[in-house]
Amino acid sequence: MISDEEIIKGCINGDKKFQHLLYEKYASSMLGVCIRYFKDTEEAEDALQEGFIKVFKNLKKFRFEGSFEGWIRRIMINTALNYYRSNLKHYFHSDITENENKIVFDKDFNQDFYVEDLLKIVRDLPPGYRMIFNLFEIEGYSHKEIAAQMKISKNTSKSQLLKARKLLQKKLTLLSKHENVEVR
Repeated sequence: MISDEEIIKGCINGDKKFQHLLYEKYASSMLGVCIRYFKDTEEAEDALQEGFIKVFKNLKKFRFEGSFEGWIRRIMINTALNYYRSNLKHYFHSDITENENKIVFDKDFNQDFYVEDLLKIVRDLPPGYRMIFNLFEIEGYSHKEIAAQMKISKNTSKSQLLKARKLLQKKLTLLSKHENVEVR
């Protein structure tokens, strides 16, 4: 098996075989990253392609410190955010207190869901909610980091996360009752 270091060096030297190997090795997992940020698979695939273009252009900057997959993931997330910002018509600006509310489910809440159901519910969130939910809950960014990345206030990030959580709780409750769930 060829190491990441060999693949990277081959790509830097312009070898198409190594470029293909790099893409094949990481495309499916990075599509999984991108797909969380977009409602439509086509948008996620566009972001994936843009992200890989950036990966190939910037391979010389990779210092072989830390995880190569983590480095690619960061590029994909930034590409998704840039794609989102370039297509955003309106920013949502609202304030929230410093208290962050957590979702609390009823004791009878059925928590057995298929991954596909959960992914669909997250993908159906409004774009601002989806971006912030993914960055905070999945990627582990702080509200300060999200605010800087998305050019919004820290309180807007908190507000959007709270609204996303409430909407997710509502949809998951409906799903647990086996009702038809359509996020609006």
